[in-house]
Amino acid sequence: MARNALGKGLGALIGGAPAAAANVPAPDFSGERITTVSIDSIQPSPFQPRRVFDPAHLEELAASIRESGVLQPLIVRKVGAHHELIAGERRWRASRQAGLTQVPVIVRQAGDLEAMELALVENLQRADLNPIEEAEGYARLMDTFQLTQEQVAQKVGKSRAAVANALRLRGLAPETRDLLSAGKLSTGHAKALLGLTTAAQQEATARIVVRDDLSVRATEKLVASLLDPRPAKPKKGKAGSADWRDLEQRLQRSLGTKVKLVGTAAKGHIEVEYFTEADLDRLLAQFGVRLE
Repeated sequence: MARNALGKGLGALIGGAPAAAANVPAPDFSGERITTVSIDSIQPSPFQPRRVFDPAHLEELAASIRESGVLQPLIVRKVGAHHELIAGERRWRASRQAGLTQVPVIVRQAGDLEAMELALVENLQRADLNPIEEAEGYARLMDTFQLTQEQVAQKVGKSRAAVANALRLRGLAPETRDLLSAGKLSTGHAKALLGLTTAAQQEATARIVVRDDLSVRATEKLVASLLDPRPAKPKKGKAGSADWRDLEQRLQRSLGTKVKLVGTAAKGHIEVEYFTEADLDRLLAQFGVRLE
């Protein structure tokens, strides 16, 4: 069955129309048998791309389930003596929280590839995944089943460019990834930060973006200024040495903005750039300067 599903794409899995290039198709449960099983017989999927379940949202869903029941069946597959979730883990968790002992399910005959695809697609339909979870879901499909970006794009109903851009986010430094996952940075911010060459510089800049609530455009300007090489001018003494350039870079990391040393080792000045009023206030605070 896995081979047939690979050829047919998601239509073979979710029963809807074939995936369009820019849209994720909605599942169609018409004609499928819905049955009821013990909630304790269900185990979470090892292929679940979602890693974060917001407690407040779970409680809201649990309250809705207490009032109206589970309106959309979970999708499971039979594995040994139990059922393994393919799609619907948030509903399963909320149902447990609501005190349900039985839940409606659709039992699918699905291999690992189909199970992973459907788990990813369901979350994409609901916009439940943060950008890092989405990227990791694509990467897992590619790594586990040796798929290309184009094949993944076809299966999840996205363009190849959208999949490629999502996968680039896996190159973010750990702290930047965490800020993106938590919603403190947008995907636009993250893409701009990817241009920075070191993890330390990227994370320091990400903290500035969050602290000063910079827009994506302001972030792009900040990154461009940090990457903009100084014009090569002949200098005397220490100002033209590797030690001098290293000092300049250390000042940039410490202050979190572009810093330029102008002059020689004997005489010169330091140029420190800022990009917003909040950025200026932050720098003044670092220098111990108060505006009365």
